[in-house]
Amino acid sequence: MNKPVLIIMAAGMGSRYGGLKQMDPVGAHGELILDYSLFDARRAGFERAVIVIKKENEQAFREVLGDRVSRHMHIDYAYQDLLDVPEGYSIPEGRKKPWGTGHAIYAARKLVDAPFCAINADDFYGYNAFKLCYDHLCSLKDDGDVTMVGYLLKNTLSESGSVARGVCTLDETGALLDLTERTHIIPSVDGPLMTEDTVTYTRLSEDTVVSMNMWGFPAAMMRAIEEGFPKFLADVVPANPEKAEYYLPMVVDTQLRAGKAKVTVLTTPDKWYGVTYAADKQQVVAALSRMSQSGEYPSPLWG
Repeated sequence: MNKPVLIIMAAGMGSRYGGLKQMDPVGAHGELILDYSLFDARRAGFERAVIVIKKENEQAFREVLGDRVSRHMHIDYAYQDLLDVPEGYSIPEGRKKPWGTGHAIYAARKLVDAPFCAINADDFYGYNAFKLCYDHLCSLKDDGDVTMVGYLLKNTLSESGSVARGVCTLDETGALLDLTERTHIIPSVDGPLMTEDTVTYTRLSEDTVVSMNMWGFPAAMMRAIEEGFPKFLADVVPANPEKAEYYLPMVVDTQLRAGKAKVTVLTTPDKWYGVTYAADKQQVVAALSRMSQSGEYPSPLWG
C-alpha cells in the first residue's frame, strides 16, 4: 500500500471572514494555520501533501510557505476550477464558484493514488487528530474502510457568531449512522443551541460529536468521488444551478447508504480552532502562543 497522503482544501475565499483567510498569519513568526496542520501531519507520519487552491493564488501560497515546509514534506498543488467538469457537461449560466469540497478532492484525482486524509486549510485540528487519522489509514481493512475524526461540540464553537457543524449519530461501536448538517449553532449560558429559522432553538449536548471535515479515506474513495460527480451535475445542479455544491459528506453518505462504506468515528478531546469570523483570529493567535510557550510547538515552527 502506498503511504497515506494529506489533501488540504484551500480554494475557498471565506465570505464571512472577509478575505483569503488561509494566508492570514496566526503564529509569532508569520506561520499560518496551514503551517501548523502541515507540521502536525508531518510528525504524525505524513510525508506528502497536496494543497488544493485556485490557480490565481498559487504564487501567494508558494511565496508564503516557501522552502520552510518543502524542506520537511513533499508539497504538490492541485487547482480547483469551476470549468473542471467531466466531458459532456456544461457550466450553468450565472455560476461563479467551484462545486464544493467533493469537487476540491476531485481536483486532486491525478495526483493521489493512495489512502488520503482530507482537511480544511483554515482549521486547526491538533496533533492527536492527525495521528488518529494516519494510524487508521496505515491499517485499512478494505476499500470501504472510512474514518472521520470527530470533535466534541463544546470544543468547536465560536464566540463571534453562529457556526455550521455536521452533527453525528453513532452506534455503540463508534460507527457513523448519520451526519446531519446544522447550519446555525450558537453558544449560550445553557449550552449550545441550534436553529434552522433563527426563531425556534433546540438545545444540544456539549458532548455531541461533530464533524470538522477531517476524513480518512482508502484510495478507492477517489474513484467514488469521480463517479459521483457526474450524477451530482445531472441530478442536483438543475434545481440550484448557481449555488449547488458537491459536498464531501454527501459522497460519504451515498457510499454509506449503499453499503459500500463503514465510517469509524475517532473522537479527539482536543479543542478545535478556526477563523470563521475575523474576530476569531485573536483567539487563535492567543491559543497558539500558549501552546508554543508550553512547549507543544517550537517557535519559529519550522526552526
